Amino acid sequence: MTSNKERTTIKVQSERAVLAAVRLPESNYDVANPFGELRALAEQAGALVVGELEQRRDRPEAAMLMGRGKVDELRGLCDAVDARTIIFDHDLSPRQISNIEEVTKRKVIDRSELILDIFAGRATTHEAKLQVELAQLEYTYPRLKSMWSHLERLGGGGIGTRGPGEQQLEIDRRLVQARKIDLQRELAEIQGRKRREVRKRKADHVTVGLVGYTNAGKSTLFNTLTSGGAYADDRVFATLVTRTREWDLGGGLNVMLSDTVGFVRDLPHNLIASFRATLEEATHADLLLIVLDASDPASELQHRTVMSTLDDLFAETARFEKEAGESWREPRRVLLLNKADRLRDNAALLEWQGRCPGAIAVSAIPGIDGRMVAGQDALEAIVREEARGQVREVRVRLALSEAKAIHVIENRGEVLDRAYDTTHVVLHARIGDRQLDQLRAAGARMEVLPVAP
Repeated sequence: MTSNKERTTIKVQSERAVLAAVRLPESNYDVANPFGELRALAEQAGALVVGELEQRRDRPEAAMLMGRGKVDELRGLCDAVDARTIIFDHDLSPRQISNIEEVTKRKVIDRSELILDIFAGRATTHEAKLQVELAQLEYTYPRLKSMWSHLERLGGGGIGTRGPGEQQLEIDRRLVQARKIDLQRELAEIQGRKRREVRKRKADHVTVGLVGYTNAGKSTLFNTLTSGGAYADDRVFATLVTRTREWDLGGGLNVMLSDTVGFVRDLPHNLIASFRATLEEATHADLLLIVLDASDPASELQHRTVMSTLDDLFAETARFEKEAGESWREPRRVLLLNKADRLRDNAALLEWQGRCPGAIAVSAIPGIDGRMVAGQDALEAIVREEARGQVREVRVRLALSEAKAIHVIENRGEVLDRAYDTTHVVLHARIGDRQLDQLRAAGARMEVLPVAP
């Protein structure tokens, strides 16, 4: 049997694997395809899935999650299909992993470890690698005792007789804790720079974030709207990199659009915390576009997962911003029902739009004119409305040296009249409140005057 210490460095590459799960009354999974997502995750990690086994229970069994008889059946299935690895659709305790491995004589991987393994393989930037390593250490730290339990019996107990396993456990804990502190410090510096970049971008532009379930089509939508060159592929976690590009809405109005990492069900909390810096663009956006694959039979489960993950992420952001003494407003959410062209009829779309008023049916793939096959006009109208805010008629007095602010008003509003003196210009214009707020945030020296009746 593979020791727990060795498990932490072994991938599931090209291994024959059996999937296992316990279905509890409160379990959150796709009933129509219960192992669909886990199978996709396992295959992305490089495993060859050769079997599946599930058990329905009212409550989990403390020692092995499954009952002993079912674990024996799991071992028999592994023998029959020649599987070396068992992947559980749950987070398991170190003791549960050890117990199951002892009975099945196979390596056992839980859901969090599988996701972390995929993220480790996808991480390409320095920041992403740091975030994955931190999440892996957070996962590993409470499991260190179990990893060295096979050596504890070498010590006789009592003063002066502690075994090498116990000594090594203390060394490992100190090393892990020291590395976590170093990673947290370096990530805090990166996050600080990113927060300053995001705030500067918000001062100059309206910002829009794309979020959604992994493989919902976010990167395809991003590329169609911005020609941004984001990597898009029909697989989970195709990219872990947040990309931001300018989106031209026409009429001199541009916004900054960001594509973010996708979510999955039961995303490990440590990973959410570690990747909060990566999701800074989404949490501080003016508008959040939630991309949902409306053609997926599991779309309802995926929507719940995304909304729940956003709630957790926003709660974490609100706490962080409050501790930092910063103000923060949760962005407005708009649901995009992507891949609408794959639906046989409009019944599903009408149901979603009834459940989520304001949802827009779209198809992100580009047509022959380069625009989205469906929904781009409706989407741009929503973003344009958000970008402008309430449009009103104002007179704005600016110094002639404020060339950038004058350019913004001329291009993002409608100038009705101008009046100059030797040092200032007064622009009589129709413009959105948000543009005026952005000019103020950017430090423009201007005075907003009432319009004479």
